[in-house]
Amino acid sequence: MNIEIKNNCLNIDWSYVSETLKKVGMAYYDAKIHKKAFENSHTVVFVFDNGILIGFGRAISDGVYQAAIYDVAVLPEYQGKGIGKIIVNNILKHLPNCNFILYASPGKEVFYEKLNFKKMKTGMALFQNAEIMQKKDFIE
Repeated sequence: MNIEIKNNCLNIDWSYVSETLKKVGMAYYDAKIHKKAFENSHTVVFVFDNGILIGFGRAISDGVYQAAIYDVAVLPEYQGKGIGKIIVNNILKHLPNCNFILYASPGKEVFYEKLNFKKMKTGMALFQNAEIMQKKDFIE
Protein backbone atom coordinates (compact mmCIF):
# COMPACT_ATOMS: atom_id res chain seq x y z
CA MET A 1 0.00 0.00 0.00
CA ASN A 2 1.08 3.54 -0.76
CA ILE A 3 -1.01 5.57 1.73
CA GLU A 4 -1.59 9.31 1.41
CA ILE A 5 -3.67 11.37 3.85
CA LYS A 6 -5.44 14.60 2.88
CA ASN A 7 -7.04 17.02 5.34
CA ASN A 8 -8.93 19.16 2.84
CA CYS A 9 -11.81 18.79 0.40
CA LEU A 10 -9.94 19.72 -2.78
CA ASN A 11 -10.43 17.41 -5.77
CA ILE A 12 -12.69 14.91 -4.00
CA ASP A 13 -15.12 12.87 -6.10
CA TRP A 14 -18.26 13.35 -4.01
CA SER A 15 -20.21 10.77 -5.99
CA TYR A 16 -17.56 8.24 -4.96
CA VAL A 17 -17.97 9.30 -1.31
CA SER A 18 -21.70 8.65 -1.58
CA GLU A 19 -21.11 5.30 -3.30
CA THR A 20 -18.61 4.26 -0.63
CA LEU A 21 -21.03 5.04 2.20
CA LYS A 22 -23.70 3.02 0.41
CA LYS A 23 -21.27 0.14 -0.16
CA VAL A 24 -20.41 -0.09 3.56
CA GLY A 25 -24.06 0.09 4.63
CA MET A 26 -24.02 3.60 6.08
CA ALA A 27 -26.40 6.50 5.48
CA TYR A 28 -25.68 8.20 2.19
CA TYR A 29 -27.09 11.14 0.28
CA ASP A 30 -26.64 12.91 -3.02
CA ALA A 31 -23.04 13.89 -3.72
CA LYS A 32 -23.84 17.61 -3.22
CA ILE A 33 -25.05 16.92 0.33
CA HIS A 34 -21.83 15.10 1.28
CA LYS A 35 -19.73 17.88 -0.27
CA LYS A 36 -21.53 20.48 1.84
CA ALA A 37 -21.31 18.34 5.01
CA PHE A 38 -17.56 17.77 4.66
CA GLU A 39 -16.84 21.38 3.66
CA ASN A 40 -18.77 22.60 6.74
CA SER A 41 -16.87 20.28 9.07
CA HIS A 42 -14.04 21.36 11.35
CA THR A 43 -11.75 18.45 10.41
CA VAL A 44 -11.79 16.15 7.39
CA VAL A 45 -9.64 13.14 6.60
CA PHE A 46 -9.37 11.37 3.27
CA VAL A 47 -7.09 8.35 2.86
CA PHE A 48 -5.82 7.27 -0.55
CA ASP A 49 -3.92 4.20 -1.71
CA ASN A 50 -2.03 4.91 -4.92
CA GLY A 51 -4.41 7.79 -5.67
CA ILE A 52 -7.61 5.81 -4.99
CA LEU A 53 -9.86 7.03 -2.18
CA ILE A 54 -10.15 4.12 0.27
CA GLY A 55 -11.52 5.79 3.39
CA PHE A 56 -12.59 9.03 4.99
CA GLY A 57 -14.13 10.66 8.03
CA ARG A 58 -14.94 14.04 9.48
CA ALA A 59 -15.58 15.89 12.73
CA ILE A 60 -17.75 18.84 13.58
CA SER A 61 -16.46 20.87 16.50
CA ASP A 62 -16.19 24.16 18.32
CA GLY A 63 -12.43 23.55 18.12
CA VAL A 64 -12.06 24.08 21.86
CA TYR A 65 -13.64 21.32 23.94
CA GLN A 66 -16.39 19.44 22.06
CA ALA A 67 -16.41 17.44 18.83
CA ALA A 68 -18.48 14.80 17.09
CA ILE A 69 -17.13 12.28 14.60
CA TYR A 70 -19.16 11.33 11.55
CA ASP A 71 -18.95 9.39 8.30
CA VAL A 72 -15.95 7.20 9.12
CA ALA A 73 -15.96 4.72 6.25
CA VAL A 74 -13.38 2.37 4.74
CA LEU A 75 -13.83 0.35 1.57
CA PRO A 76 -14.59 -3.28 2.48
CA GLU A 77 -11.42 -4.60 0.85
CA TYR A 78 -9.32 -2.28 3.07
CA GLN A 79 -11.13 -2.96 6.35
CA GLY A 80 -9.05 -4.65 9.03
CA LYS A 81 -5.82 -3.05 7.75
CA GLY A 82 -5.66 -0.08 10.13
CA ILE A 83 -7.19 2.51 7.78
CA GLY A 84 -10.10 3.31 10.12
CA LYS A 85 -7.64 3.76 12.97
CA ILE A 86 -5.59 6.17 10.82
CA ILE A 87 -8.73 8.20 10.09
CA VAL A 88 -9.91 8.42 13.70
CA ASN A 89 -6.44 9.13 15.10
CA ASN A 90 -5.94 11.87 12.52
CA ILE A 91 -9.20 13.50 13.63
CA LEU A 92 -8.22 13.20 17.31
CA LYS A 93 -4.81 14.77 16.57
CA HIS A 94 -6.45 17.82 14.96
CA LEU A 95 -8.67 18.44 18.02
CA PRO A 96 -6.32 17.60 20.92
CA ASN A 97 -8.29 19.11 23.83
CA CYS A 98 -11.76 17.96 22.82
CA ASN A 99 -14.22 15.46 24.18
CA PHE A 100 -15.63 13.34 21.36
CA ILE A 101 -18.98 11.75 20.73
CA LEU A 102 -20.07 9.53 17.87
CA TYR A 103 -22.58 6.89 17.07
CA ALA A 104 -21.23 3.72 15.56
CA SER A 105 -23.03 1.57 13.06
CA PRO A 106 -24.49 -1.41 14.91
CA GLY A 107 -21.80 -4.07 15.16
CA LYS A 108 -18.92 -1.59 14.84
CA GLU A 109 -18.79 -0.60 18.52
CA VAL A 110 -15.80 -2.89 19.18
CA PHE A 111 -13.71 -0.94 16.64
CA TYR A 112 -14.22 2.28 18.60
CA GLU A 113 -13.75 0.56 21.97
CA LYS A 114 -10.26 -0.49 20.78
CA LEU A 115 -9.56 3.23 20.27
CA ASN A 116 -10.59 3.95 23.90
CA PHE A 117 -14.12 5.19 23.19
CA LYS A 118 -16.63 4.28 25.91
CA LYS A 119 -20.36 3.62 25.68
CA MET A 120 -22.44 6.52 27.00
CA LYS A 121 -25.15 5.99 29.60
CA THR A 122 -27.04 9.16 28.77
CA GLY A 123 -26.75 9.44 25.00
CA MET A 124 -29.89 10.75 23.35
CA ALA A 125 -30.84 11.32 19.73
CA LEU A 126 -33.57 13.01 17.72
CA PHE A 127 -33.65 11.58 14.20
CA GLN A 128 -35.66 12.87 11.25
CA ASN A 129 -36.86 9.33 10.61
CA ALA A 130 -36.84 7.61 14.00
CA GLU A 131 -38.70 4.55 12.71
CA ILE A 132 -35.92 3.67 10.27
CA MET A 133 -33.23 4.29 12.88
CA GLN A 134 -35.07 2.02 15.30
CA LYS A 135 -35.27 -0.76 12.68
CA LYS A 136 -31.51 -0.37 12.12
CA ASP A 137 -30.92 -0.76 15.91
CA PHE A 138 -29.57 2.74 16.47
CA ILE A 139 -32.25 3.63 19.01
CA GLU A 140 -34.53 1.82 21.46
